[in-house]
Amino acid sequence: MKITAQEEYGLRVLIRIAGCKTRQGMSIPQLSEAEGLTSHYVAKLTRLLRIAGFINSTPGLKGGYVLARPSEEIVINDVLKALGGALFDQKFCNSHSGSVRLCNNSVDCSARSLWQMIQYTMDKLLNQITLHHLVHPENESSKMLEQILKLANNEPDSNHEPMALPLKNEEV
Repeated sequence: MKITAQEEYGLRVLIRIAGCKTRQGMSIPQLSEAEGLTSHYVAKLTRLLRIAGFINSTPGLKGGYVLARPSEEIVINDVLKALGGALFDQKFCNSHSGSVRLCNNSVDCSARSLWQMIQYTMDKLLNQITLHHLVHPENESSKMLEQILKLANNEPDSNHEPMALPLKNEEV
């Protein structure tokens, strides 16, 4: 599995904005220079982040981008889904059916179970991480993320409901 460039750079731009201490925020040229990205690409990323409700633009000649809400309220899973979408959702099977209209395995697919498990595990972990955890220097962020991972691995989650579709012969 790969993290897309849009997810990586979008998250980095958001972290950079979150770390900015000025009221005006950071402008596209400032973000572009700080991250080594083209202004055009930064504009695309900030547009996605603004539409998703993570940042606001500040008007004026010295305007820029600021967080729309505190970093503690911005969940990383939401950010990554806004930038690239979920790894797996129910539409995935329809999108990857090969040359047939309906996937041959739409009723009985053990691969779907794997993708659901991976998506569930990622969601469970990424829903616990906020932008606040990532704004710190790497060694501090790393310690916080390790704690979150330890807690996630020791905590059973009874609210998990798999997204599995009913089997063909299963009575409803």
